[in-house]
Amino acid sequence: QVQLVESGGGSVQAGGSLRLSCAASGYTYRSYCMGWFRQAPGKEREGVAAIDSDGIITYADSVKGRFTISKDSAKNTLYLQMNSLKPEDTAMYYCAADSRTYLRPLLWVGPPPPTRGGLTYNYWGQGTQVTVSS
Repeated sequence: QVQLVESGGGSVQAGGSLRLSCAASGYTYRSYCMGWFRQAPGKEREGVAAIDSDGIITYADSVKGRFTISKDSAKNTLYLQMNSLKPEDTAMYYCAADSRTYLRPLLWVGPPPPTRGGLTYNYWGQGTQVTVSS
């Protein structure tokens, strides 16, 4: 049974930093694609950052240069370091894993695109709230 548990969310002022963690059990990160998604109230879910099974990293344009995704395979933990936070980063952040490492793209906004056959990541955490005040 694959389980993903996020932590590290909280409330910060604009310009501040947070580090999210996603602890996984039931599989090893090495064989999965991993991603961070977020969803703000009234908005579609947005892919933020992803790392594939070969370690190739992708970021959404909105977070490039500010967020860094990484993983510690020994601890089976995925991280999202978020710097220079803005009020528009306020959202529930979700960790996700996909065993179907051939599916692309790894990030999208809204429903999964046709190139993925409409398939989203097959495992999701419960989410952790990030609130950035101005």
